[in-house]
Amino acid sequence: MTDTFKTIAIPSKEILYKEKNSKFFGYAFPITSEDEIKSHLELLRKQHSGAGHFCYAFQLGTETVSFRANDDGEPSNSAGMPIYGQIQSFGLTNVLVVVVRFFGGVKLGVGGLISAYKTAAQMALEEAEIIEKTIDIHFLISFDYKNMNKVMRIIKEKKVEIISQQMDESCKIEISIRKKNAEIIFDIFTNLFEIEIKKI
Repeated sequence: MTDTFKTIAIPSKEILYKEKNSKFFGYAFPITSEDEIKSHLELLRKQHSGAGHFCYAFQLGTETVSFRANDDGEPSNSAGMPIYGQIQSFGLTNVLVVVVRFFGGVKLGVGGLISAYKTAAQMALEEAEIIEKTIDIHFLISFDYKNMNKVMRIIKEKKVEIISQQMDESCKIEISIRKKNAEIIFDIFTNLFEIEIKKI
């Protein structure tokens, strides 16, 4: 079972690819939700207010994958899909690649556009730092304060990462576990008396 995925560490440096006077600026961003895409595009629109096209593709998720390719007014499938093809060929997820085009007065034709968008996306991803992350499962453990030592002992022994904790008479701890170990940890807590664990 694979429980790792590849993404990029930080936004890539801007790259510029030129083709027959048209300029293609390429960017790659790490993302964790679709909401982030809008803000990246808004910033690029401000930065390149004279550009004609902001074409992009993204992929999100590890178990269930969602993706989109957007041609932003270029001929159908001439921009978004070539960009998305590069995300796939680098084997990445949780990533957004945007290529901003300034028209240079010479039409490139569909073939020329596909090639230019693909190249700009490839250059942006080559510029990015690609990292491998583990797929983690989050659980919420609920228990009474008197059982605190029992819970904390397992967390310590199994080197479980605590995301957040709320300690009152009734306690809640959110933990994150690498997918391949999740079932074992889940079973340990399930078998404990007066302790409840559920996936979130």
